[in-house]
Amino acid sequence: MEKSNKTLLLRIFIGSTDKLGNDSLYESLVFKAKKAGLAGSTVVKGVMGFGASSVIHSYKFWEVAEKLPTVVEIIDEEDKVMAFYETIKGDLEAMRYGCLVTVEEVTVLLNKAGQKREFYF
Repeated sequence: MEKSNKTLLLRIFIGSTDKLGNDSLYESLVFKAKKAGLAGSTVVKGVMGFGASSVIHSYKFWEVAEKLPTVVEIIDEEDKVMAFYETIKGDLEAMRYGCLVTVEEVTVLLNKAGQKREFYF
């Protein structure tokens, strides 16, 4: 990610149980972002929230599989983020349940890559 280029943060608000085919939607989005070579992606699960349906979703300790508000965040240069969005737009529009997608310009203060870990079993 070049510091001189405009950097965007793409946020996709979905439910933790939403699917893309047989796969978890949030996992599919992260794997697609990695395959597309984007700079980074993070999934954040909320403890409570509601969207356009006005249905409140919240975590209760006895309902581990409850649908929780989930946000997939993806960051990179503007052209890469917008090109990636165009590749997933059809999947999001075809979803049975709703979602919200936002994009905003961000200022990157630090982008330090860590060392890759090697695991020996």
